[in-house]
Amino acid sequence: MEDAELKMQFLYALRSRGVTNAAVLTAMEQIDRAPFIRGYFAERAYEDMPLPIACGQTISQPSVVGLMTQALEISPRDTVLEVGTGSGYQAAILSQLARRVYTVDRHPRLVREAREVFDQLGLTNVTAFTADGSFGLPDQAPFDRILVTAAAEDPPGPLLAQLKVGGIMVLPVGQSDAVQHLIRVRRTPDGLDYDELRPVRFVPLVEGVARDG
Repeated sequence: MEDAELKMQFLYALRSRGVTNAAVLTAMEQIDRAPFIRGYFAERAYEDMPLPIACGQTISQPSVVGLMTQALEISPRDTVLEVGTGSGYQAAILSQLARRVYTVDRHPRLVREAREVFDQLGLTNVTAFTADGSFGLPDQAPFDRILVTAAAEDPPGPLLAQLKVGGIMVLPVGQSDAVQHLIRVRRTPDGLDYDELRPVRFVPLVEGVARDG
C-alpha cells in the first residue's frame, strides 16, 4: 500500500509540474526510478529532485525527464537517440514510447551499469554505447528524435545533421555556469525551427570519452 501511495504522489507531482501527456505518464508509472539509483539515495527515488550518481553525474528530477520526453512528441515507430545515458532512467522511459532507443555516454562505467538495469528490466529495444555523444551515432543515423541531457552552448552540428526531416531534437543550451534553456528544434523541409521551452540546469556536454574504467 505504501508503494502504491508513493507512486500516486509521484504521478500527481509530475502532473502538477506540467507533465500531462497520457503516454508519458504511463511510461513513468511503468518504469520504477529506484533501480537506477544506487546506495543511500535509492530511498528518495520517488521524490521530484535530481540525485547524484557515479562519475560526478546526476539523475535528473522526474518532472524534467517527463517534460523533455513530452516535448519530443514520440510516436511508436520512432527511432530515438539519447546523448547522455547517465543512470539509464531517461532511456528506459523512452523505451516505452519508441520503437528503438540508442543511448550514448562518455563514461564506460555508467554505460555498463545502465545496461545491467536494462537487462534486469527486460528492455530489449535499448542499446547503450560508450562514445563521444557530441558526434551522435553516424552509423545508426538518421533519427526521428534526439534527446540531449547535457548542456551545449549551441545545438551540436553533427546531431542536427543526424535528425530526419520532420524530426525533433530537445536539448538544454547555454553556459554551464549561467541560465540554460530547454529548447526544441524541428527539422522542416525548409530548415530548422526553434522553440524555447523553459529554464533548466544540466551538467555541460563534454567532448571525448572518459577513462573511468
